[in-house]
Amino acid sequence: MAAPKKSRGPAGGQGRPGRSLALILIAMVALTGGMFLADQPTPRLGIDLAGGTSITLEAKSEPGQESAINKTNMDTAVQIMERRVNGLGVSEAEVQTQGKSNIIVNIPKGTNSAQAREQVGTTAKLYFRPVLTVAQGTPTPTPSASTSGKPTPSGSPSAPTADKGKTSATPNASATTQGRAVTGALKADSTPTPKASTTPKADTTPSASAADEAAAAKLQKQFAALDCSSKASRAEAARGAKPTDTVVACSSEGDAKYVLGPSEVSGTEVDSAKAGFDQQRGMWIVNMEFTKQGSKQFQTITKKLSAQQSPQNQFAIALDGEVVSAPQVNTTLSGSAEISGSFTQQSAEDLANVLSYGALPLSFKEQSVTTVTAALGGEQLQAGLIAGAIGLALVVIYLVAYYRGLALIALLSLLVSGILTYTLMSLLGPAIGFALNLPAVCGAIVAIGITADSFIVYFERVRDEIREGRTLRPAVERAWPRARRTILVSDFVSFLAAAVLFVVTVGKVQGFAFTLGLTTLLDVVVVFLFTKPLMTLMARTKFFASGHPWSGLDPKRLGAKPPLRRSRRVNAPTDPKEA
Repeated sequence: MAAPKKSRGPAGGQGRPGRSLALILIAMVALTGGMFLADQPTPRLGIDLAGGTSITLEAKSEPGQESAINKTNMDTAVQIMERRVNGLGVSEAEVQTQGKSNIIVNIPKGTNSAQAREQVGTTAKLYFRPVLTVAQGTPTPTPSASTSGKPTPSGSPSAPTADKGKTSATPNASATTQGRAVTGALKADSTPTPKASTTPKADTTPSASAADEAAAAKLQKQFAALDCSSKASRAEAARGAKPTDTVVACSSEGDAKYVLGPSEVSGTEVDSAKAGFDQQRGMWIVNMEFTKQGSKQFQTITKKLSAQQSPQNQFAIALDGEVVSAPQVNTTLSGSAEISGSFTQQSAEDLANVLSYGALPLSFKEQSVTTVTAALGGEQLQAGLIAGAIGLALVVIYLVAYYRGLALIALLSLLVSGILTYTLMSLLGPAIGFALNLPAVCGAIVAIGITADSFIVYFERVRDEIREGRTLRPAVERAWPRARRTILVSDFVSFLAAAVLFVVTVGKVQGFAFTLGLTTLLDVVVVFLFTKPLMTLMARTKFFASGHPWSGLDPKRLGAKPPLRRSRRVNAPTDPKEA
């Protein structure tokens, strides 16, 4: 005789719904505790709700390079600006293009807007150039010229013959220049240094053309007239300088001016830059690591300059046309470099941030800076919350009027979903920089309908089973597989729409898409781990199991068929007399 088959438990875990309820309860307690431990009891607010600063930048191209203002360069500038602002510890900053030549940067309240303004608009064009002449930063009488017409390195009475600080011959020595210095973590080259020519690239030979002499005379005139104490003059000197040109430039403090030769090493050869504090010297420094090619170029220029006389043994680190530092070189160096001097922690980190995240492909002019108050956003938020509350109230009224006792399960499920959504939004603020803006609030309101729709699908499946004549407990379990399939398909479509919207949009619309996707995932969690187990427990109570008129599951009100009964199968008699 065959052993009787063991019956399987009903789908959905009818026997142990308490485990699922305990799991989601533990999750809520953990998330709530984490929210307070992280000191983030409320979600972070975006610029439209908390206020902040809005900066409008207009792209400017170099003369003759108007075609540089194109979509590719603008998109690259947006990416670099985003990385720079985020490097300041700012999150939810919005950087996006407006039209063909404008970029809008929105920075939430609580951020140093002046610091952010300086970071986003800095082009960060870094070049290492040889120094040909150095003088005080104020206008000077026309310096005496050599027969070739080039600026004389030390011919002017006002021209200092050396930098403010001197560099020792040791590889790791520091050379201060206008409060800044650059050293190498530098290796001395063992190759003997040949005596290279001291003639700078700006020099002209006796056979030089008249055009070269005219250009040298013009450069000499610009150098003499340059007033580095004026910001406008410093900006004018830096404008339009090409890396292949011999140029005049000011120090970043404005106390010295230079004639600089063509660039020998570009800032694009800086592989990384980090700010750090030198414990031995008690000062902030910026360490730069060169690429392999940049290291070779740096070695070449220091080898050449080490054979020159002061000031032509100096090389200038020119950032956006201004000389950050101009140390002397007494030996051939290679490897990484270090900028040190009168840095504060903030200025060192700012410079490292700019160098690390690259040079903007375009220069930008600040068109406007607007302080955005939270008043307008607060009014819109209040209106949105009122609309959400009205919508939620209508949903509750509908559930109570139509589903009666089942409305209790739906409301408890909505409450659990609300707690999970709120705690996750609060924790995602410090974790990934999520900030609640008006579109995100709209996404949360839309999620109320998505969550309520899942409950309705399940309730209607249960009621359909009761209409077929089944009792409540079997109806709850038989309805679940069908409802589960429908709920998963519906939520998948909603999540897919949110994901696509998040990928193809920018700015605040992403907040709407993110919130919609998050609440859709939470809907699946709540339905599986709370609504279904709670429904199983409620089916065991007398109020629901007996089909009370206020339970929402009254067979009479649902028009149920008579109970399903199995007909007993009667075997046909084998004896003709019994037939």
